[in-house]
Formats: sequence, structure tokens, C-alpha cells
Amino acid sequence: MTTAAVVGIGDISGNHLHAIVDHPSIDLVAVCDVVPERAEAAATEWGVPGFTDVDAMLREVRPDVVHLTLPHYLHAPVAAAALKAGSHVLTEKPVAESYGAGAELARVARESGRTLGVCFQNRYNNSSQALRRLVDERTYGSVVSARASVWWHRDEAYYASSPWRATWREAGGGVLINQTIHTIDLLCWLLGAPEEVSGVAANLTHGDIAEVEDTATVTMRHPGGVNSVYFATNCHAENAPVEIELVFESATVRLQDGQLLAATPDGDVQVIASDLVPEGERSYWGASHARLIADFYAHLSSEQPFWIDADAALVSLGVLRDTYVASGLVPAQER
Repeated sequence: MTTAAVVGIGDISGNHLHAIVDHPSIDLVAVCDVVPERAEAAATEWGVPGFTDVDAMLREVRPDVVHLTLPHYLHAPVAAAALKAGSHVLTEKPVAESYGAGAELARVARESGRTLGVCFQNRYNNSSQALRRLVDERTYGSVVSARASVWWHRDEAYYASSPWRATWREAGGGVLINQTIHTIDLLCWLLGAPEEVSGVAANLTHGDIAEVEDTATVTMRHPGGVNSVYFATNCHAENAPVEIELVFESATVRLQDGQLLAATPDGDVQVIASDLVPEGERSYWGASHARLIADFYAHLSSEQPFWIDADAALVSLGVLRDTYVASGLVPAQER
């Protein structure tokens, strides 16, 4: 059995905890949170020791894998500590709160000889996998262009519940890094790491509740000259379905609301793939955490490294860095 611990008992930790205990080859051995009440409640619920200090947990339990579901600014330092202690690490996105911190963590991971994985679980969705196959197999010819959009809602209560989300120092940004980095990651994974990035980000309506941006537009030029246009906001009245559209030579393929649809010039529309439909308040997170986690553990005993590592995660962080710097939101030397 491979032993695992979860550090950070917040909203997303449940996805990791359930995936761990449901996996036949993983043994949950500890939980950790700096808030004693959270640590105690999780320890009781999951029947494992609870800690409020991650260094103590690493010394006493020595888990094979540490899952990080922490605020952004803690990802890099806690991941580095776990790697240096000999544990593999699977962290929630982003890999760090800035490109510079992520690049340093990538160096630490290489030197440690341990595996560092990042949770971009939407790559495992049925629709995403099917869209990638269409790109790779050139089913409808080459990709001509692409667009994506995220229209979500975040209000004062959201930031008040976790104040770190509202600050540049602790969150590293707003709608781009917190709500919609998954969509940027998918665009870059489908089309290749961008060779050019132009972006504008601003805090248009949340100035009285957050420092960070609430709206952004980004254009990217990918290998082969393919252009993509991306729009994101958390000023909408609700969390609308994320949309990604790729225009191929002989069809337009749209990923929306868990379905992948292909429309050809003759008017034919075909359903290519459908995702599992999660339920509950956080349904927009998707249902592929368990797939990613199982794959991460499978790669620990494989000759092939886990494919969503720090370097892969730095691609989307690079897009954010370029957009934030161009928008005058952060100094270039701090990213």
C-alpha cells in the first residue's frame, strides 16, 4: 500500500480524501490543517491522526505522498518541504502563486528525485480527451483558430470567507489564477505552449472587495500559427458553463456544458463525447479528480514520469505572468 496524507482541509480537500480512501492501493495515514478544529474534525471523520504542523506530520508519519489543498501562496513552500522530506507531492493548481516561485519549485522537485504533480483534472474529462484526439488525429483537418470563455460569479461573501483570495501576495491574482486557469491550461495543452501572449486584465467591479483582477482578455499564438482568444470574468450573475471552441478546416467543435459537439459546414451536428455529470454546489469543478489521482499513483511505479508536472503547470502560469505584467498589475521583476 502507498501511504498518503492531505494537507489543508478546505473545500477541495474532500475530492482528494474520497479519491484516496476509495482507491484499493492507497492508505490514508494523516490529515493536517493549521486550524485545530478543522484538523480534529477531519481526523475524526477519516479515522487518522490529525496535525496542525506539517513539519511534525512529515517527521512522524513520513507519508509516501502528500496532497496539498492549500491557499496558493503555501503551495510552493509546503511542496518543497515535503519533497525534501522524501515524499511525492500532488498539489492543487496553481503550482505556485507566481511563475518565479513555480520555477524554483520545479528545480527543487528535479533535485529531490521525487514526483511533483499538479491537479489539472479537466484534462481527464471525456470531452477534453476526445477533443485532444481530434487535434492529434486531424479528424477534421488542422486547427485554424480557437476561442474560450468563462463567465462566473464571485461576490463579497466569497472573498470574506477566505480573505487570502483577495490579495496579490497570497492568491497571486484573481479570476485568471483562481477561477479559470484550468481553461487556459486546456487551451495550451490542446494547441501547444503559446509562442506569443497579449493580454489585458483589470479589476472592473470588485475594487471594494478585492485587490485582484475580476476580468481579463488574452490572445495567444500557438505553434503553427494558430491563434486563440480567451475571455474570463467573475462578474457574471451566475456560474455559466465554460466554453471552448476549436475551428478546424472542416468542422467547428465546441466543448460546452460537459458535451463535445462537432458541427460541419453541411449543417450536421454530432455529439462526440459527454462528461460525467457531478452534482452539488461545486459541480463546476468537474468529476475527474479521482481519474487524475489514480493516474498519478500509477505513474509512481512506472518508468514514465507523471505528465502534469511543474514544467507543464508553468505554461499557464507564464500566460498569467505576461498578462499581469502587460496590464501593469504587477512589476515584471516580481513574477
